[in-house]
Amino acid sequence: MSEEQNKPAETEVEQTEAVQDKAAQDKAAQDKAADAGAGDRVAQLEAEVASLKDQLLRQMAEVENTRRRAQRDREDASKFAVSSFAKELVTVADNLRRALEAVPAEGRENDDVLKSLSVGVEATERQLISAFERAGIKKIDPTGELFDPNFHQVMFEIENTGKPAGTVVQVLQPGYTIHGRLLREAMVGVAKAGPHEMGGQHVDTKA
Repeated sequence: MSEEQNKPAETEVEQTEAVQDKAAQDKAAQDKAADAGAGDRVAQLEAEVASLKDQLLRQMAEVENTRRRAQRDREDASKFAVSSFAKELVTVADNLRRALEAVPAEGRENDDVLKSLSVGVEATERQLISAFERAGIKKIDPTGELFDPNFHQVMFEIENTGKPAGTVVQVLQPGYTIHGRLLREAMVGVAKAGPHEMGGQHVDTKA
């Protein structure tokens, strides 16, 4: 066969190879584009998952905070719901103490009726104090302590006590707390700074 007869066949082979190369290149480009698209989609999904996880954690934290606040509110309601009633009871305790102090010592020794009455009142007072302790109610007797405006109410100042200015030297009425919170202020008299006490503490009795 002559060279002229072989040329069309060679041309056809070259064209076929070119078409195959072009097809392979197109497929490779398509595969690359598909891989890139899949990678972008995976990254997008991962970002969405991270965002949803963050939202879930925030919501769980908020739910936990709400639960704790509700629990504290319930505990506070349980502890302090009886505050008004407790204020009435501490007045009863005051009256029991006044009744005992009104009975003279010699009267208790010489009068069986007064002695029996005093013993009964003392027993009642002890029971009431025990009930206070179980309810978280504590008595404030600040004698000898420095005046604290958070728990004490100054009724007057006393001169020449020999105590530092502002020291509680007399308790007119004891105070009370309930679970550490003030229930009633203690009414007190405090030492007044003498003229020789330069820079002594001044207590505002009208506070």
